[in-house]
Amino acid sequence: MPTPRIGVINISDRAAAGVYEDLPGKAAIELLREYLATTFEPVYAVIPDEQPRIEETLVRMADTEGCCLILTTGGTGPAPRDVTPEATEAVCDKMLPGFGELMRATSLNYVPTAILSRQTAGVRGRALIINLPGKPKSIRECLEAVFPAVPYCIDLIGGPRLETNEDVIKAFRPRSA
Repeated sequence: MPTPRIGVINISDRAAAGVYEDLPGKAAIELLREYLATTFEPVYAVIPDEQPRIEETLVRMADTEGCCLILTTGGTGPAPRDVTPEATEAVCDKMLPGFGELMRATSLNYVPTAILSRQTAGVRGRALIINLPGKPKSIRECLEAVFPAVPYCIDLIGGPRLETNEDVIKAFRPRSA
């Protein structure tokens, strides 16, 4: 069986321009290495906050690169250039609003401005796309909240079976799965 591929896209004008190091994207990859017992191949990109470019990268990772999971970091706020959710919705076959609802509820335990976040998730073919915030601490908090559902979701859409490192995080699968 081929090694599963997982996409990570940091969406940031400044990181894409080299103004600062891409800490959010690197943090997301490190979290995946903590959470997953399954060996995976990361497919990584740092791109500016431009909706056509985000859409193009999501489509390439899902359709050409064969990623079963794609995490985006950044671009989920209310600022004019924050267009990650719009790009995600434009390329997805189905939206999964429960991911965003849980991430916002989790973030409200830490900051009242969590209500400004527009994280979402959706499915494109056999890829689950999850929009995460742009700060490493927030990425950890949000991904920890939703990750127990991720492997089963990937099962349901026909992706590879991902096993978690159960000492760190446990995936939920119904007994029948």
